[in-house]
Amino acid sequence: MATMLGATLLALSLFLLNVAVSHGALQFGFYTGKCKGTDVETAIRGIVAARFAKDPTILPALLRMQFHDCFVRGCDASILLDVPNSEKQAGANQSVRGYELIDEIKAALEKACPGVVSCADIIIAATRDAVVLVSDKESMLDLLVLKIAIVLKVHFLGRTKGGGRRYEVQTGRRDGTISRASDVNLPGPSISVSDAISVFNVKGLPAEDMVLLFGGHTVGVTHCSFFMSRLYNFNGSGKPDPTMDPALVATLRRRCPQNLVVDSPVNLDQNASSANTVDNSFYKQILAKRGVLQIDQRIALDAATSATVVLLAGERMDFSTRFGSSMVKLGAVEVLTGTQGEIRRSCRAPNKRTQSLGGDPFVIEPFVQEQLQSSAVVPQ
Repeated sequence: MATMLGATLLALSLFLLNVAVSHGALQFGFYTGKCKGTDVETAIRGIVAARFAKDPTILPALLRMQFHDCFVRGCDASILLDVPNSEKQAGANQSVRGYELIDEIKAALEKACPGVVSCADIIIAATRDAVVLVSDKESMLDLLVLKIAIVLKVHFLGRTKGGGRRYEVQTGRRDGTISRASDVNLPGPSISVSDAISVFNVKGLPAEDMVLLFGGHTVGVTHCSFFMSRLYNFNGSGKPDPTMDPALVATLRRRCPQNLVVDSPVNLDQNASSANTVDNSFYKQILAKRGVLQIDQRIALDAATSATVVLLAGERMDFSTRFGSSMVKLGAVEVLTGTQGEIRRSCRAPNKRTQSLGGDPFVIEPFVQEQLQSSAVVPQ
């Protein structure tokens, strides 16, 4: 009886992992069986893992790319388009990077199954994979386990040492054909909490999700120019921001002198041992008044958000799990599905322009071809 009960509970848990809340027409495993024997998500993960092993800063780059894409016209990969006056050219997007990684993944998948996988889905899946990667060795171990899980037709929910918890992403997005710099209106580093909540609410993301998504600042950097007023002349007072820890003010002044010549990078998470890890350290830092950006510090002080910050900092709310859930919600913002939009052949141009240029301009590198071959789970 006990054995039967255990088997039933196991089957139920696997069922629940596969049947999570659906967002619109998006679904888990959308590409299953659609890419000629290549498992799309495994192929993406392999290429991201290889890049991450060489450059771990691809993680904050992809987190930023997903946020900047989804907040403007929805998650439609419009940020990738190289068209006149595109989103890329907006001031807020000048420092967005990671485009060449998306190109590499797209080229590989176009080689395996042309016109099947959207650029919008590549951004979402690649960002998810980067969240859990810490080292190439650990990445490849997770990749092996993931392949086994795919063969067994169950979802793998793994966690690499020091990384974020793996979360399942829904796919089925289609790509937009419009990208305008004038549409870019992202929340700035000095926005008030109430205004930020309003901006996120418009996207269907409540305050708790907003706080969790700000937790992406547990990795990555900002630059001196985005917080100089907090160090020297807060609100025209001629003094530093009183909500910033004086010790941090002194540290940042050394990094960012008043006669700024070089706009130096500064870690958003001031815990040096955790600045490249997806964890709850960011919340502990802002509770200690060590937030670098004004909005980061404000969410720890404002009554509308401070309780959530306290729960996350004290680990009474599991950040790794909840962050993944909020990223899934972000990835469902204003998506194109069904017959909307298109599946671009090149992530940098709408299909009509790609065709006029003579097709896919990207070259399949030998390593990418290797990743495609290794991700073929079941020959078809």
